[in-house]
Amino acid sequence: MTEPEEDFAAMFEASTKPKRFERGQTLEGTIVAIGPEVAFVDVGGKGEATIEIDELKDAKGELDVAVGDRIQAMVVSTEGGLALSRKLARSAATSRHLEDAFHTGLPVEGKVERAVKGGYDVRLGRQRAFCPISQIDTLRTDPSAHEGHVYEFRITEYKEGGRNIVVSRRVLLEERQQASAAEIRRSIVAGAVMKGRVTSVREFGAFVDLGSGVQGLLHVSEMGWSRVADASEVVKPGEEITVKILRVDDDKQKISLGLKQLTEDPWSRVHETYEVGQVRTGRVTRVTEFGAFVELEPGIEGLAHASTFAPTGRSDGWSALVAPGRMGTFEILSIDLEKKRIGVALVPEGSARAGGMAPSQPEIVPGARLTGKVERHEKFGVFVFLAPGRTGLIPLSETGVANEANVARELPVGGDVDVIVLEVDSSGRRIRLSAKAVQGAREADEVREYTERRDSAPAEGFGSLADKFRDALKPRQK
Repeated sequence: MTEPEEDFAAMFEASTKPKRFERGQTLEGTIVAIGPEVAFVDVGGKGEATIEIDELKDAKGELDVAVGDRIQAMVVSTEGGLALSRKLARSAATSRHLEDAFHTGLPVEGKVERAVKGGYDVRLGRQRAFCPISQIDTLRTDPSAHEGHVYEFRITEYKEGGRNIVVSRRVLLEERQQASAAEIRRSIVAGAVMKGRVTSVREFGAFVDLGSGVQGLLHVSEMGWSRVADASEVVKPGEEITVKILRVDDDKQKISLGLKQLTEDPWSRVHETYEVGQVRTGRVTRVTEFGAFVELEPGIEGLAHASTFAPTGRSDGWSALVAPGRMGTFEILSIDLEKKRIGVALVPEGSARAGGMAPSQPEIVPGARLTGKVERHEKFGVFVFLAPGRTGLIPLSETGVANEANVARELPVGGDVDVIVLEVDSSGRRIRLSAKAVQGAREADEVREYTERRDSAPAEGFGSLADKFRDALKPRQK
């Protein structure tokens, strides 16, 4: 037999002999069959090994391999057959095994013993390792939350013969997340309801992990139908919550989430429970330059516009009546269901309106005599507050003040003024008033009262004699 033929024969004989494997040895093999509990792996040399099905599943419990795939694993037992594992169990973690796991990237099982400065002490069999705090999880959590737990780690540093070992759990979590992120994203569509875990809370809202590192933003405005001032009062980091997918922007990789959409919208009942003219108790939530927002019930806010407050003589004097947090009685002025807006006006304390249904506002029609408050002065006249949202104008010629320079003194801002309505346009917003007409009306009233008193006086005594005397004198005056 020639030398080449001898070499071939030796190689053939070696290939037919079963290979010898040792516990802790790392090897590669091909999956040839998958059963209900174990999968069979061809490791070469007529050798076949088994690996538990659970070792081949992802975080969602689904198989992440198929027949024909090659895997890397470690021999954990040679008794009664070759048994493999894709992770190094703590009980099998010798120095040599840990070094092999470092070079091959094989996950290692370890127990978090305690939190230390900058990270954690992790026990790998008889060896001690260090896990930086940033590498224990993909989320920010309380450091003590991991103490006592057994996790899988990857050895990222192996120095000084095993006396200096650094591990990471985060890299394994991120790898698994990336593998299933695409599948998770396919299930995230507008309208879907999903569970997630709060990763962080900010002033503007909270970020929620929907699985495999795919995060969405739960804006503070979508946390509740009532105004939420502090997002941290609604959700906490690490908390598991159920949210609704509101919008998905694939181009910007942004997902908008909602929490309040899982409960009934209070506005769906407004048309049944609210009507113009009603009087309701409300709480002032915030004050702006243009008015005060009032919570009438959780999720229902009304606006008391600055124009609905009677003038006080100061531009911002009305704001003192509606400090944030104050409870008060408010009249419903308008309801816009489409825009979800309700206009309200503060009802003065102790007034008749504060007891229930508000009576209708004074009728503002030509000829009506009303009392208003001076709102402001302009070159052409004086504006007068008549009712919430109703302001009229007294032209200078109708102020009844002879000298225009004295108008501001005679009709001070915030002071009461009696007026008669001269004209109202078709919209009811342009109202022309007169204070001078009130003076004329008063004089007419005085004349009428005098006449009525004279006509009702007794027709006898001196009065009757005087009348006869006047009658006797009448012919002489012809």
